[in-house]
Amino acid sequence: MTSADPGPRSGGAAATGGASAAGAGAGSARAGGDRPASRAEADLGLLSPMRGAAEDTGDVAVLQAMLDAEAALTRAQAALGLVPAEAAQAVSAAARADAFDLPGLVKRARSGGNPVIPLVQDLRRAAGPAYGEYVHRGATSQDIVDTALMLVARRTLGPVLADLDRVITGLTAPAARHRDTPMAARTLTQQAVPTTFGLKAAGWRLLATDARTRLAAAHHALPAQLGGAAGTLAAFQPPPDAPAGDAQDGGVAVALRLPGRFAAELGLAEPVLPWHVLRTPIADLAGALAFTAGALGKVAADVLVLSRTEIGELSEGVGGGSSSMPHKHNPVRATMIAAAARQVPQLAAILYGSLAAEDERPSGAWHAEWQPLREALRLVAGAARDAAELVADLRVHPDRMRANLAVTGDPGPAPALVDRALTAAPPQATAAPEASTPPQATAQPEGHEPGPPPPTTGPAHHQDQDEAPH
Repeated sequence: MTSADPGPRSGGAAATGGASAAGAGAGSARAGGDRPASRAEADLGLLSPMRGAAEDTGDVAVLQAMLDAEAALTRAQAALGLVPAEAAQAVSAAARADAFDLPGLVKRARSGGNPVIPLVQDLRRAAGPAYGEYVHRGATSQDIVDTALMLVARRTLGPVLADLDRVITGLTAPAARHRDTPMAARTLTQQAVPTTFGLKAAGWRLLATDARTRLAAAHHALPAQLGGAAGTLAAFQPPPDAPAGDAQDGGVAVALRLPGRFAAELGLAEPVLPWHVLRTPIADLAGALAFTAGALGKVAADVLVLSRTEIGELSEGVGGGSSSMPHKHNPVRATMIAAAARQVPQLAAILYGSLAAEDERPSGAWHAEWQPLREALRLVAGAARDAAELVADLRVHPDRMRANLAVTGDPGPAPALVDRALTAAPPQATAAPEASTPPQATAQPEGHEPGPPPPTTGPAHHQDQDEAPH
């Protein structure tokens, strides 16, 4: 089925993680030995509550990103006189994900090993007989998949950066308020010397700031991909019958300008070289995602220990229940963050492993990146969301901290360290590149990179809640 005859459309909820009550009900009502209905069979995230960014990373979002890349390529070529302007308009108008048969594309992608091959066939038909030939002109499938995944990452990381800002802001007040609140510093599980909860919270805040800095840098550097069949740009040179100015030097100047114009159309960075087998952008993004998951995981690990019943120094404001023990107040947000923090480093290891890619396009190394990258984006998005909620509702119990303190001494310069951490200027991330043209109506919204507000230590900004343990 093609876009000219799309038939049943793929629903956004089913493709991006939202569940249909009717579909789920139909599946759950079946007898044990019967297969559920196809809609209920879809992976909707039942076993992954720690994920986030379902809409920004789902199959519909990836499909739209590939269509955005194809349309941007045609517009860039039109701007340089390589294709008619009318072709760019026709392709851009046809590049709407809801006009394509997503389940059909999934099935047809297996024959060629990637979804671009059947997508180009359908987009050419949708653009019409007069302009279909200009779809995907000179490009290779990896140009479109890589660019689409960079778009998905860009659109996902905007909200993640905003959530990290919430984490940083939310930790500022408790760090200042509890700069002198004594508690036990524990090393190798045992009480060691006194410290303050303010110093612990300031350390969490610094980790979150470091994570934001790294993730913002990766966000800013996300590049478009354009190289053609083997990364030489040869297929993008003007034809022999092109105007003399365009054909000078064999059209090299025009071909060299095209990747920058293509990147500008999408608000992505211009690469120095095609990076089909130069996977620095993927490795840098993987490292930033793994660091962010680990940084938030440290916060979660401390909350999980300090909220144990026998310790009771912290608690989540909105805890989770238990199916068999209704008296429990489980630290669910910290648990979800900890689960994500254990998964993302392994996904990053796969992405780092793909750096060792043979030839000008590897068989398997590139393909191995797609799902781990998407899953890492989802897990970090969920961890940042949960961390922002955790920090906003975190309950601090100073009385329990004092009661548990079994070692003598004073925390020394710990309060002064808190002051230094809160007054240090956070690194400023460079703003992400802007698209050179207004986004298409069907495009996903681009994320922003707001910096965290200046740290405040005044009592008017206190957001944590001190109370006796439940």
